[in-house]
Amino acid sequence: MTTAQKTFFNFSFVDDEEIRREKQRARQLRKTSWWRKKCAKGVCHYCNSQVGSDMLTMDHLVPLSRGGKSTRGNLVPACKECNNKKKNLLPMEWEEYLTQLQKG
Repeated sequence: MTTAQKTFFNFSFVDDEEIRREKQRARQLRKTSWWRKKCAKGVCHYCNSQVGSDMLTMDHLVPLSRGGKSTRGNLVPACKECNNKKKNLLPMEWEEYLTQLQKG
């Protein structure tokens, strides 16, 4: 894919080393009391389903592959189903996806 195509499709090139560093930061944040508090209610950020704190995964609102960082403002608890469906979508793309599902 050319640089112009990456720009057109809103893809940011993020190298593997940067992704590795951000995943390590996410693993460190997962061990904190801040993250335990975020998951304590056991509710998915996206679908608001009560799945239990042990069934929640850590999701990056702006995915690492799209230039997101492992910061408190970019991390949310998500059920595995939502996390798998969201993949590397940006928040506005995810909202558009949900809107299309409701219309369908």
